[in-house]
Amino acid sequence: MPVQRIGFYILLTLVTIAFVAILLPFYSAVFWAVVFAIVFFPLHEWVQDRTGGRRSLAAAISVIICVVLVIVPGMMILSAIVQEGNQLYQRVTSGEIDPQALFEQARNALPDFLRERLTALDSGAIADLGRRFSSTLMQGGGFFAGRALVLGQSTLQFFIMFGVMLYLLFFLFRDGRELTGTLRRAVPLSDAHSRRLGAKFTSVVRATVRGNLIIALVQGIIGGITFWGLGIQPAFLWGALMTMLSLLPAVGAAIVWLPVAIYFLLVGSYVPAVVLILVGVFVIGLVDNLLRPPLVGKETKLPDYMVLISTIGGISLLGMNGFVIGPLFAALFVAAWSIFSEERRRDEAEIA
Repeated sequence: MPVQRIGFYILLTLVTIAFVAILLPFYSAVFWAVVFAIVFFPLHEWVQDRTGGRRSLAAAISVIICVVLVIVPGMMILSAIVQEGNQLYQRVTSGEIDPQALFEQARNALPDFLRERLTALDSGAIADLGRRFSSTLMQGGGFFAGRALVLGQSTLQFFIMFGVMLYLLFFLFRDGRELTGTLRRAVPLSDAHSRRLGAKFTSVVRATVRGNLIIALVQGIIGGITFWGLGIQPAFLWGALMTMLSLLPAVGAAIVWLPVAIYFLLVGSYVPAVVLILVGVFVIGLVDNLLRPPLVGKETKLPDYMVLISTIGGISLLGMNGFVIGPLFAALFVAAWSIFSEERRRDEAEIA
């Protein structure tokens, strides 16, 4: 290989690393601009057809639609969640809600033989469990209170990120096809590989955001309305928590409603317990089975265990961005190894 080509590859690597380092402070804005562009690109094409092919006008209209339909409502919901969580934290710290007393009430409602067995096992451990429950609730409320302070202190940074995202989204709508073609030609993969991986990338982003998020919202709304109807406050916060947990397969919203139903059973409130169980099993539980096939599609479905692990890992590593990035990388991992396996089998067949 000529020295000049080696030098060029070194230069290419260095400038790429430098460019990525420059973008890192804005990676969330860039990432969500790409996500919105992928999810709403079919709508953008429809708008472009209705505007006579005027790309800039269509891109501006598409950005406005994204802001009105998704971004503004999302910001309002996030603000409401933070306020509800902060109010819950204030009620706990003021003593209006005593988590330790609630835990003891549930323990005392157990049948005598169970309570005696727990006491005989290790009364200290049971008491410690109650303190841990109280501490966990306090830490969760403190997190929301801290988020309220952070949101107030980082307003300028938020608007900068928001502006970068909208600015980039405009150009992704307007020049998306040309940018995709340029990227596909630049990637050192065959055309078939780049097209297959690109299609997987697009389908997983759309399935995760459009499909899973809609399913999670429906489940969270049903759970929140049920909590509100039963007088369980703050219902909005619990509904939002069920929405986030519904992104996880297998467990989902049951992490919230099932312990509450068990608590009602223990304290003798059988009607709300039965209502919660019926709604949780036969309404919230069936939403996933009814909506997932038309919204997500079979071609993007990963095994539930892989979705669960990749979602939790993505969120723990990257925050809320991880609920998209985690399954995305899991799907690309499966697609890349599928391509490798297919080519290896083909090569072995040709040799044989």
